[in-house]
Amino acid sequence: MVHLRVTVEHIEGYCNQPMLVGDSFLVEGGRIRIPDGKHVCMYALQSMMPIFPLLQRSGGGEEGDWTNKVNLFCCPDPKGKVHYRIERIESP
Repeated sequence: MVHLRVTVEHIEGYCNQPMLVGDSFLVEGGRIRIPDGKHVCMYALQSMMPIFPLLQRSGGGEEGDWTNKVNLFCCPDPKGKVHYRIERIESP
């Protein structure tokens, strides 16, 4: 199983949640782990969720698969413009 680490990489606008650069959470199968005292924006999470299962495939898909090139995501809020980096983590 491939886990995902989603981290706020930079913010171009104003995030009213507020998400901060460096904030992150883990996606482990169907489970989301958020560090104690932190949170994740529900709207950003909702828009990212459809791609999580694709990125969690072992090996990241076949050669030439477009998901091998996906690692950045932008929040759908046009005022926030929070950019996230999605990293694949091979679980033991």
